[in-house]
Amino acid sequence: MAKRAIDLSGPLTSAVEKAGSSVLRVARHRYPASATVWDAAAGLVVTTRHAVLGCEDAVTLTLPDGDEREAQVVGTDPGTDLALLKLADATGLAALEQAELADLKVGELALALGRPGQSVRASLRIVGVLAGEVRTPHGGKLDRYIETDRALPRGFSGGPLVDLDGRLIGIDTSGLLRGADIAVPASTVTRVAAELLAHGAIKRGYLGVAVQRVRLPDDIASALGGQKSGALIVRVDPGSPAAVSGLVLGDTIVSLDGEAVSGPDRLRELLADRKGARIQGRIVRGGALQDVSVTVGEA
Repeated sequence: MAKRAIDLSGPLTSAVEKAGSSVLRVARHRYPASATVWDAAAGLVVTTRHAVLGCEDAVTLTLPDGDEREAQVVGTDPGTDLALLKLADATGLAALEQAELADLKVGELALALGRPGQSVRASLRIVGVLAGEVRTPHGGKLDRYIETDRALPRGFSGGPLVDLDGRLIGIDTSGLLRGADIAVPASTVTRVAAELLAHGAIKRGYLGVAVQRVRLPDDIASALGGQKSGALIVRVDPGSPAAVSGLVLGDTIVSLDGEAVSGPDRLRELLADRKGARIQGRIVRGGALQDVSVTVGEA
């Protein structure tokens, strides 16, 4: 047993030494957070959106050697809980090589790295859940769902999840899905970072309504094949795509393009990639089902 522990210890320490120089500290007064160098030459760094909330235009990052530098907040994405930062001074930065996610397996050992203080810290974990593409409650898309076996230590959000070769699997976050600490896959980070760099935000489809989940009357549920709930409109923004299409306060959205809408999260998921599209919706108005046509806006 001792021999096996020694055999494993070498790869673990090597992975930390290799990847630790890419892990930075997000300087905050109360709650610590981490960040990961994304593009060393361009001075680009990624962290979680919730780590920079309230920081407005800039945050202070602490490098492995203790040097503190100010970074501009290029953009944030609530859909994936990612934020892209840019350092004016990119000297001394090192980015991580990316792992091949197609080879990732449940049960594989991985390391979560963070820098909540001055030194890098590591937490050994097991890839506990793997799944395909998923939508998040805020309309984001993860190319793969990657969840490790236990809760992230405090201050590790924004740091990397790496394999035993020190290669990047994804960016750890505890603020995206309630009750789950996951890694946003490196492929998703690549896509989101490119769009944030180009536009400062991720453009997604929207209707311009506020909705809440509501239980459907039994006769409506039966007519919809047993669907029990929908998205009740409680606010329509003036001039929004919803207003232009004739949706009003009190309408309940039950489907879009034939796909059931059971509540707010599902509505956001279905709208996310439909920006600019003309879609067919079904609503409940005055106790009866009614079809509507809506052009999805972009925001």
